[in-house]
Amino acid sequence: MSRSTKLFETYKLGPITLANRLVMAPLTRNRAAPGTFVPSPLAADYYGQRASAGLLITEASQVSQQGQGYQDTPGIYSKDQVAGWRKVTDKVHERGGKIFIQLWHVGRISHVDLQANGAAPVAPSAIRAKGKTFVNGTFADVSEPRALELSEIPGIIDDFKRATSNALEAGFDGVEIHGANGYLLEQFAKDGTNKRTDAYGGSIENRAKLMLDISKAVVTEAGADRTGIRISPVTPANDISDSNPQALYDHIVDGLSALKLVYLHVVEGATGGPRDIAPFNYASLRKRFSGAYMANNGYDFDLATKVLDAGAADLIAFGKPFISNPDLVERLKKGATLNDWDKNTFYGGGAKGYTDYPTLEAAEAAE
Repeated sequence: MSRSTKLFETYKLGPITLANRLVMAPLTRNRAAPGTFVPSPLAADYYGQRASAGLLITEASQVSQQGQGYQDTPGIYSKDQVAGWRKVTDKVHERGGKIFIQLWHVGRISHVDLQANGAAPVAPSAIRAKGKTFVNGTFADVSEPRALELSEIPGIIDDFKRATSNALEAGFDGVEIHGANGYLLEQFAKDGTNKRTDAYGGSIENRAKLMLDISKAVVTEAGADRTGIRISPVTPANDISDSNPQALYDHIVDGLSALKLVYLHVVEGATGGPRDIAPFNYASLRKRFSGAYMANNGYDFDLATKVLDAGAADLIAFGKPFISNPDLVERLKKGATLNDWDKNTFYGGGAKGYTDYPTLEAAEAAE
């Protein structure tokens, strides 16, 4: 019995047609090769297994060594990394899937052991985050950051631009800018972390500037119709806060809409936590944005169906269910039971808890 819902309808996203409206959200898995940060050979299997999703968004991938905040996360700044990602995109395309890469700079959520010559991580202001990062095989307090000089900001914008060009060379269908979850772009946007007094600090317009400048640079490289962005207006993730998120994000989304980005990927509520953590009008963002609205955070089949039917979103991103269900789309279509995920294998390791979750077909055959 197949369940009929908008979730399984095709969707035209810019120049590409998605097989359905289910998106695999970006999920950090910490399995890239240590030292080179090239995606593991298993990554091609992992993403290939999940190619029935309408769109796959890769785990966040740093645009430079400075942008790295956790051990063994993949990069998109070296030739070897591009070659490693090419194997992933080839496998996904072979299986009829579409895939965007998420471009990342963590800013202050990093550790001196991940930075070149043990340098301090960078941030809009020298305020240390209360929080941990995964480094040297364990969770450690994040390091004290230093404030970026105004003269350094163009270099970071260039890093995103170069990463975009690398992503296209690696065969990605597009890129997603990571503007969420307390990382660099959000650190600049929110007044809890940005105490600057220059062109990138103070007013909402100034704090939003880095996110919009980077979006503009990425668009010049990939085209607006292959550029998406992820935001998280009220998440407390990585010790982030803002005194007036509605005004801030209404302004940001107006700017993103003017750039004609193909989608807006919104973490509604606390990342991986309660959806109702703080009052926020997401409908206001949907109304202001000309492209597709991708909803994320705690969605299941029923909530996804309800939100799509109400016209409150165009695409729905699922996270953890995709970790343990390579064939999530088929399972949801049939109303089949989902595999449980194993938290112990989320970060780091090999095939276990990565590429060895059974499909429905394999599970039934084994019975």
